[in-house]
Order: sequence, then structure tokens, then C-alpha cells
Amino acid sequence: MRSLTLHLKVLVILLVSLGILITAYQIFILGIPMTEDETDDLWNIDAKVEFQASPREPVKLQMFVPPLAQDYVSLNESFISNNYGVSINRADGNRKVTWSARRASGKQTLYYRLVLTKRYSGEQTKAKGPIFRDSIPVEGAEKIAAEALLAPIRQHSADVETFISETIKRVNNVNDDNVKLLLGGDASTPNKAKVIELLLSIAHVPMERVHTIRLAADIQQNPELWLRSFNGENWLYFNPESGEQGLPVDRLVWWTGDDSLVTLEGGKQAQVSFSLNNSEMNAIRLAKLTDENTDADFLEYTLYGLPLQTQQTFMIMVMIPIGVLVILILRNLGGLQTLGTFTPVLIALAFRKMQLGYGIVFFTIITALGLSLRSYLEHLKLQMLPRLSVVLTFVVVLIAAISLFSHKLGLERGLSVALFPMVILTMTIERLTITWEERGGGHAFKV
Repeated sequence: MRSLTLHLKVLVILLVSLGILITAYQIFILGIPMTEDETDDLWNIDAKVEFQASPREPVKLQMFVPPLAQDYVSLNESFISNNYGVSINRADGNRKVTWSARRASGKQTLYYRLVLTKRYSGEQTKAKGPIFRDSIPVEGAEKIAAEALLAPIRQHSADVETFISETIKRVNNVNDDNVKLLLGGDASTPNKAKVIELLLSIAHVPMERVHTIRLAADIQQNPELWLRSFNGENWLYFNPESGEQGLPVDRLVWWTGDDSLVTLEGGKQAQVSFSLNNSEMNAIRLAKLTDENTDADFLEYTLYGLPLQTQQTFMIMVMIPIGVLVILILRNLGGLQTLGTFTPVLIALAFRKMQLGYGIVFFTIITALGLSLRSYLEHLKLQMLPRLSVVLTFVVVLIAAISLFSHKLGLERGLSVALFPMVILTMTIERLTITWEERGGGHAFKV
């Protein structure tokens, strides 16, 4: 007996631990939302490219598009053009789209459209980057000015992160004579980035230019320049104007490097304008969509690999054993009296769509009228099967009548009364009647 009890305890602990581990993995590793009420942003980004094509010349236009390597995943990507060939290439961590045409004339308009959201999969690729670079050649007065700036920077820094921050702050002090010399009268952000790169290269600290788009709806914007450096483990992002460290969460990396966003052959006056808008989508549906765009192949062998409609069916089915567990706890530990084990669970499932308040009202109405009919049938001395058939037919007609009147009165919740399990309601009415006759009305109301 003792070994049987120990065996049961070990089995319970193993099953409970397994359930907790699976749930924790989905929530904290895969990032799957816990409730269907959660929503997440869905971003629609349009990049409109306009240029003037040269007559009698082939046109080739190249534009960087987001690599979407880490934090975001693409749900849909479109390249909209008229009579242009389209190809996509990857190089140095960037993605570039190429539109080409043999002949084009006049004003041309091309569109790049991207729908994206944050990545749900917890699997992140390990960051890689250079940790050393050669110095940029510099001579004469520029070399003296650079060394003069680097001396206090080394004194006030302790690691790569603080070294870069201190460098950016020094370069943005435009009143410093050494800074003025290196800037050459051009205090623009791109030129400051060049000076910062020069100083960092002398210290053999690698640096890359990062061009980002802000995820904000209904505002005109241009790519914003940031700087980044690899510290051996992660990429460190810096604002070249303030030295602020850390890329804001609303920034999307569009491309890295020194090249321009657009390069054009066979045309002129190329301009790119961005427009963004966002919408919300059910987070569970969004998690499914993002999983379809990730490399987590094992998810195809879970319920998430099933069609969405089938998943919704299983969402209801898995509620049944959970409801039975709750009923068992309430009956065995709380002493609560119920009308069987499965009947309360199936009725509660109908409350999911109707909500608790409306569900109790409609359930009470149907049960009360059903009990009245059952009491009347008792006087007719019908056998059990004919009696159940009459009650079932009455329940169906009653549900249809309630749905009809609810629709006419504009009560949309009343339409959900059709979700009540008709057979279960019929058996509930029959068992309540028997309970009433055997133990009285008070006990029937308790169960």
C-alpha cells in the first residue's frame, strides 16, 4: 500500500512538473501570449520611390530594404512596379532590391510595401561582428587634433562602451578647436559620424553606421543615422548627436554602412518617401503568423501547426479536462454539490461566448420553463424516452424563440443562447426534476 501511494505521488509530481515546464517554455521562451485578449501592433510601411527616367537608356534602381534579422519578422513583403524586373540580393548583412527595365521614360514611381510585427520566437541567432579594425590614415594637423582629443577620452573611459560615448560627446563640442579642425566647418550629423569613426579607428575600435526608421504612424520622416560597435558579445548602439546608448524600441534598422539608400542608373532625381500606419491584431493569431515565418520547425508538430480553425476547436476541447479538474477540487476539497461532473463543465463552456451574467439569465429561463413542462408531463404518465423527446423538442423550440426575440430587440448576446448543449439541458432538467421529487426543491437549487 505504501509503495502504491509513493508511486502515485511521484507520478503526480512528474505530470505537474511537465505541465509547468511546457507552459513556461511557451510563455517565456517562445513568447506566446497567455490570453486571446492581448493585442500587438502590426506595422504597414510604404516606401515610395520617384525618379525621372532618361529616354532611350536602360533603368536600374537599387534600394536597401530591412534585413529583419532579430527583433522583427515580415508577414508580407511586396514590390510594386509596372513592367520592371525585380530581384533581391543579400550582402554584408543588408538586403537590397533591384528594379530594372530595358526602356522607361518620364516620371517613374515604384513602391516597396512591408507588413511586420515583433518576433515571437524566442530563438535568437548569436550576434557576430568585428572587434578590431585598422586605423584610417591621417596626417598633419588632423593627426595632431585627433591625438589631442583621444588623450582625455582614454582618461575618462573604462571600456568600449564608455570610450565610444565619450568620443561622441567630445565631437559634439563644436566649440573645441580640435573638433572644428576635424569637422572642417561642416557640423552635419553624417560629417560628425565620419570624425567619430576616425577617432575610433585610431584606437582600433570598429564602428558601423546604422540607418533606422522610426515606427510611428502618420508622420513624415527620413532614415535616422545611428552608430554601432560590437563588444565581443552584443552590438552597442549610439546616437551620434547625444552619445545616448541603446537603440529605442521603436526603431527599425533599415540598412547599415556608408552607401546611400538608393542608387540609380539611367535616371535622375531619385527621391524616397516613407509612410507608416499601424493596426492591432489578436496576439495569439499574430503569434501563429510569426511562427510560420520562423525557423522553429518543431512547432509544426504541435497544435500550432494545425489550421487556425482546428486550433480554435482544440482551444475549447482542452477546457473540458481543466473544468473537470476544477469540479473535482470543489467537490472533494470544498464539499460543493454539483449535478454530476461533466454537466457543469459543458454548461460553463456555453458561458464563454455569452459571458457569465447573460449565461446565468438564459440558463435559468430555459431550466425553469423546462421544469414546468416536465412537471406537466408527469401527470400524463409518459414513459422515460417519450418524456425526454418532448422536453428536448421544447428546449430546441425555446432556444430558437429566445434567439429570435433577442435579434429583434437588438440583444446580440441572446443569439449565443444557441451554444447551449441541448441534450445536456434536457438531461439536466430531467435530473433536476428527479432530485426535486426525491430530496426537495432546496436541494435541487443547491446543485
